[in-house]
Amino acid sequence: MLKHLTLKDFVIVSQLELAFHAGFSVLTGETGAGKSILIDALQLVLGARAESHWVREGAARAEVTAEFDPPPSLAPWLEEAGFAAEDTLLLRRIIDSQGKSRGFINGSAATAAQLREVADHLVDIHGQHAWQGLTRPAAVRALLDEQAGVDPRPLAQAHADWRAATEALAAAHALEGERASERERLQWQIGEIDRLAPGADEWPELNAEHQRLSHGQALMDAAALAAQCLDEDETSASRQLSRALSGLEAVADFDPRIQPVLEALQGAQAQVDDAARSLNTYLARAELDPDRLAELDARLSAWLGLARRFRRPPEELPALRVEWQAALDALDAASDVAALSAAVARAEAQWRRLAEQASRARQKAAPDLSKRVSTAMQQLGMAGGRFEVALLPQDAPQSFGLESVEFGVAGHAGSAPRPLAKVASGGELSRLALAIAVTTAQQRGRGPATALNPGTLIFDEIDSGVGGTVADAVGRLMKQLGQSVQVLSVTHLPQVAACADHHFVVAKATRQGQTQSQVTPVEGEARVAEVARMLGGASGTSLAHAQQLIQQAAEPAARTAKAAR
Repeated sequence: MLKHLTLKDFVIVSQLELAFHAGFSVLTGETGAGKSILIDALQLVLGARAESHWVREGAARAEVTAEFDPPPSLAPWLEEAGFAAEDTLLLRRIIDSQGKSRGFINGSAATAAQLREVADHLVDIHGQHAWQGLTRPAAVRALLDEQAGVDPRPLAQAHADWRAATEALAAAHALEGERASERERLQWQIGEIDRLAPGADEWPELNAEHQRLSHGQALMDAAALAAQCLDEDETSASRQLSRALSGLEAVADFDPRIQPVLEALQGAQAQVDDAARSLNTYLARAELDPDRLAELDARLSAWLGLARRFRRPPEELPALRVEWQAALDALDAASDVAALSAAVARAEAQWRRLAEQASRARQKAAPDLSKRVSTAMQQLGMAGGRFEVALLPQDAPQSFGLESVEFGVAGHAGSAPRPLAKVASGGELSRLALAIAVTTAQQRGRGPATALNPGTLIFDEIDSGVGGTVADAVGRLMKQLGQSVQVLSVTHLPQVAACADHHFVVAKATRQGQTQSQVTPVEGEARVAEVARMLGGASGTSLAHAQQLIQQAAEPAARTAKAAR
């Protein structure tokens, strides 16, 4: 329930604080006084698009704050979104002169989208053009689904999944020939590589072995010469080192500076001897292998030939085989018609299950809604009229289910209902919209506030175009509705205003050369005077009539209660 609304520098409101209560409240005032400004402010704080012209002329920014009693259904959402779930829900929206806005929920920053999600649990607003939705299929279906407790989102998602699965299967069939050609190409390429059977590290190993064998004679000649220089003749390095060591060892004791040189030569002698032994071992094992060299030439040639054919470096052939195998596997998966067909069947079954579930709920809710709206029509000057919710089977599956929804009306007793757009005038549509709004709101009021059952209902001049006894019935209906939920109505009808539990008057005033709007709660004589003004003036007759209307609305007459049921 809305408890307080505070406006600062909003349109032509400088500063305003209003306290609201349970029951039925009305906002009245002269045309152009700014009655709808409060509705605009409330819509802003509930996440509507921010407009720079909402900032009062000369002000840097506008600010709107709304305080609600939060319904229990909102607590899980607040906790999941990271907001404090407190006994009071405080929403705030600030707009600067550039149209940029900031939102807050219980003091924490919030996006406009989050404010809109909160609004779904708090307020339901019916505008003066609500009748226009009665001719739009989507709006009509949404209204029935709300009454039937049908959430259309899972059904729409199931239909989208079914469509995607069907498209994947169709694509598999359409590309079957193309994919067969691609599969054949990949299989041939993989076969060519498999015939070569390249090892992961084979290419560098082949090159290393080929280089060694192709230079075998040069390697052996160089090794033999080196061995000879190191140890095989009188002038070899080993023998020269031996002579040097012998001479120095004989005199080393005479001068300690000789000792480091002696140790260095001993190390060199050991290294030369090791190198000579290694070379002799190498020469003993080395051999020229022209047959193996020929094999290596053929193997390298095969690698190079296949690499040139595929226009890739030879070392990439093993990885290329892995790449093509992965592509072939993916192609086989995409071409698995049996698996894709099974996916289509599963998606269709899921959609049909949800669609049939929605159909059962709609079939149950449609006659009940038809009956209740028809009853409300009798009270709104459409005696003998009948309202009907028709479920029309669809030729093809739709995202919204197995049937469309159409509202029909019979203007008088004995006539068959026909689509609204074809038989109802603008005035009749306005009254029908009011009957539907009040009827559906009454249904919501029977349960706790939820996202589909807000605790506050706002009617923004939805009673436009009616008068007389119909206006009286509208007021009674709203008063009855106010016993279940909080109702706020912007109205120009004195009969409706007289039925209110709480009355606010909106008026313009000029201060320091600026036009400002102010809202004042009225009761007693002030309220009688306002209802009299709405009746046409402040004459004694108007005042008496206004007093009579207010007294009649306050009486708990049995006829009033019966008419409102």
